[in-house]
Amino acid sequence: MSVEAYHNYGKVYLVGAGPGDPELITVKGARILSEADTIVYDRLANPELLSMTSEKSEHIYVGKRPDKPSVSQEQINHILVTKAGEGKTIARLKGGDPFVFGRGGEECEVLRSKEIPYEVVPGISSSLAAPAYAGIPVTHRKVARSFTVVTGHTIKNTETFTNWEHLVHSDTLVVLMGTRSLPQITEKLIKHGKDPQTPVGIVEKASYSSQRTTLGTLGTIVDEATDISSPGTIVIGELAAKSHELAWFQTEDAKETTVSNSRLRTQFVG
Repeated sequence: MSVEAYHNYGKVYLVGAGPGDPELITVKGARILSEADTIVYDRLANPELLSMTSEKSEHIYVGKRPDKPSVSQEQINHILVTKAGEGKTIARLKGGDPFVFGRGGEECEVLRSKEIPYEVVPGISSSLAAPAYAGIPVTHRKVARSFTVVTGHTIKNTETFTNWEHLVHSDTLVVLMGTRSLPQITEKLIKHGKDPQTPVGIVEKASYSSQRTTLGTLGTIVDEATDISSPGTIVIGELAAKSHELAWFQTEDAKETTVSNSRLRTQFVG
């Protein structure tokens, strides 16, 4: 279809779904979901968000799975362009924030090249939400006055990072999509001068009831997190240790413990 065919195009909204808990989507994001004709959604966008959509809306799943057959980015771009060419209002629903390692920039470039109108609706990035749900501040006036966010997943056959010397000096280093590269990440940081005793926290499935936080140090975390799963957020820096005292989110395990203890107290009182 030629560019000229898009005179009656619709509009594409790139909507950040947040880290997992459906209540963390923005008010604007929820409104767009309710109004959109077509929802094109990722694996990391909580499926519960689809309950906010119109009963007449079309839902297209385009989630990517590591090392498994998935919809390519080129196919996703084609879907967005085609549906917009049909005059549809499209909500491109992404986990976290569209512009934080969400390929939102690439999709905007394609839409702009086709002269298709689009709008970006920011979402809460897991780089902020995951540490928060684990009780880990990424900044603190007395400990860390800056933080760095990087991705542990890069274009195939390329180095994970190229600026290790810079990353070593980050007050708080947040690594997204880095659970599979954890041994390489810790090894490189230590090799470039990061103290092996630096606290590390790994937050899995942040804001879900199944959230789990594993704490350790740069030198021990690989051995302590042998069964970590994706999605996971790695936090490296002195503030990671704050999770011991500031963790507030009640996970499934915590709830089971609370119920069990409550029953014990009830039996004792009775």
